[in-house]
Amino acid sequence: MIWHAVRLGLRRGLTETKHAFREPQEIFFTLFWSVSFLAVIYFQRDATIAGVSLAALTLPSLVTLGIAFNGLMGMVGGLSVEREDGTLLRAKSVPHGMVGYVIGKVVLISLSSLSGSMVVLLPSLFLVSALDSVGVAGWLGLFGILMLGLLATLPWGAVIGSFANSPQTAAGFSMLGLGGLAAVSGIFYPITSMPGWLQVVAQAFPPYWLGHGARAAVLPPDFAAAELTGAWRAEWAVLVLALWAAAGFLIAPGVLRRMARRESGSAMQARRERAMQRVG
Repeated sequence: MIWHAVRLGLRRGLTETKHAFREPQEIFFTLFWSVSFLAVIYFQRDATIAGVSLAALTLPSLVTLGIAFNGLMGMVGGLSVEREDGTLLRAKSVPHGMVGYVIGKVVLISLSSLSGSMVVLLPSLFLVSALDSVGVAGWLGLFGILMLGLLATLPWGAVIGSFANSPQTAAGFSMLGLGGLAAVSGIFYPITSMPGWLQVVAQAFPPYWLGHGARAAVLPPDFAAAELTGAWRAEWAVLVLALWAAAGFLIAPGVLRRMARRESGSAMQARRERAMQRVG
């Protein structure tokens, strides 16, 4: 029975992805952020730091920022919104329905995130000359780190979405936390220019290691001069991201089960009434 739920979840994810690619709002959102990222790369194309192209350092980091943002916010938004419209309640009402629901959401967010990354990467091949020497191993390494980044963020998005009282609360806390981590993670400017204590904080969370791992995958060895230790630490990037992924997948299922047990028609109606009272 559970394998049937898995198959239904995969089919649901593919169907939702097709619908998302046809939605004008989704297309606009993807293009808006992609063009914004490409504008950053364009204006940095001639800038250097420590003799290294700033655009080449920024590009992998921006791509991984999109992965972290979509992985976290996509799951947070999906769970919090679909708690309110009854989707989760309907999934709970069928055997292994939550399994199919979560798998479908993972497929949707993963495909959407990876397609958005391609929209940024392909034009950047003509803007960033350092990418000319990237071989098959480098592109495979980049794909691997992006997938690991999704695994490190998706379950935590599910945890946050399960605890949030409303979609607005979920989005606000997630955006605030991710924005703060992005600001200190070396995505927009090398982390070596930041205070030491901020460097320590940044290295405890996935965004820094996502960016570092992506840079290590596609940039030449001499570009590591702008990194904290002056060398690539790809193995550390994999280890930290794997630990976050493992912890997330250990915690998220229990949290989701408790959330599903609490979900009922009366609970959903009570949340709606409280929301209407706040608006009123």
